[in-house]
Amino acid sequence: MMDHAHDLASVRDATERLLTAVGKLDNASVTESSRLPGWTRGHVLAHLARNADALVNVFEGRPMYASAEARDADIERDAPRPLDVQLADVRESGARFQAAAAVPADWSRTVALRNGVTDSASRIPFRRWVEVELHHVDLGVGYELEDLPAEFTERETAFLADRFAGHPDVPPTRLTDGTRAWSTGREAGAPEVTVTGRPADLLGWLAGRREGAALTVEGGRLPSLPPL
Repeated sequence: MMDHAHDLASVRDATERLLTAVGKLDNASVTESSRLPGWTRGHVLAHLARNADALVNVFEGRPMYASAEARDADIERDAPRPLDVQLADVRESGARFQAAAAVPADWSRTVALRNGVTDSASRIPFRRWVEVELHHVDLGVGYELEDLPAEFTERETAFLADRFAGHPDVPPTRLTDGTRAWSTGREAGAPEVTVTGRPADLLGWLAGRREGAALTVEGGRLPSLPPL
């Protein structure tokens, strides 16, 4: 089982880092483009707030979102808000998430996420940590993949490698940062491709944040990964 208490503390720390960084912006900066295509920084902040509330729904046994359309509409509705409103919403929704997680519960239970995905309740704090850290990078406010906590980078790399494991469109692949190694892609007796790079570059490629130009590939081309 995951150490949910540790991960909840990590979520609090990551949220405070993000709020401190965003608090240095102004209203005009919130309306500028983020690093996510088609989204402003306001869209990213609105998504973070609504994701926290959606994970409260998960903890409490309700559907994560009423529908995909409702999820998108809520983000579009909230994206244009001024900076102070965005900051308050991210902070208050984060507090609601922490409060829901503090209710005594069976952390080994299976919970339902989006699109038929299920997971152990104990993994939900880590999933929230992922949202906060990667979207902090997506805001484009000076926080880079290289700034992510080393523990987070290693765990998210392992999570994404496992996510693509067995995928028929990804060749058997060995990933390594020179110290650690992970396997992903179709099952096979041996990897067809070995991808080597710095931790931040490996994570950036796996998470769709970098194209992989800084990675070294042996045995073939850099695999094309399906969307997350």
